[in-house]
Amino acid sequence: MSFPGTLDHLVYAVPDLAEAVTDFAQRSGVTPARGGSHPVGSANALVALTVDGRRAPHYLEIVGPDPEQEGPVTVFGLADLDRPRLATFAVRVDDDLGTVVERARQVGHDPGDVEPWSRTTPDGTVLRWLLAKREPDTYPAPVPFLIDWERTPQPGLGDLPALELLALRAEHPDPESLRPALGALGVDLDLRWGPRPLLEADLRGPRGDFVLC
Repeated sequence: MSFPGTLDHLVYAVPDLAEAVTDFAQRSGVTPARGGSHPVGSANALVALTVDGRRAPHYLEIVGPDPEQEGPVTVFGLADLDRPRLATFAVRVDDDLGTVVERARQVGHDPGDVEPWSRTTPDGTVLRWLLAKREPDTYPAPVPFLIDWERTPQPGLGDLPALELLALRAEHPDPESLRPALGALGVDLDLRWGPRPLLEADLRGPRGDFVLC
């Protein structure tokens, strides 16, 4: 497997959600489904990610500022974003979320406190889950944030339009500095040296293979 087995979802951050959804559909041949709005001022659209042609607990979140909400959006670097980018990804954890946070802190990485998050879907349903997410100094961020869906169904297992996930890889100027954090989080990531932080996902859709970065 050329991506972390605990992958929950990829985060593709965009400055304009409607424009990005149109561009993504033209590029991939798959039109992302409307996800909903977050209280932090963002909104999203979703695509399921299959593996070997089968539905898997992974999905792609295209996230941007919600035009129906006022004020700056501080998550995923959206406030300063001038072009789309694969910003980061989320992983599920098998242990208690707080336990994994403390384990990461012991090796010098602070994933952030465990907090309740929510999203209101277009039909008015409120979905709730737990996150441990601290905004990094820069994006892209090869060290993921943590998610626990609790009793909420994971979106990627629903009836979303789908693309196939082939691989996820990262680059960083000092990859060895990130390995203790990745190990504490149980994340096996293809991480190599590069002149600047970078995330790339290889995807396959009706219009062929493409790289999202």
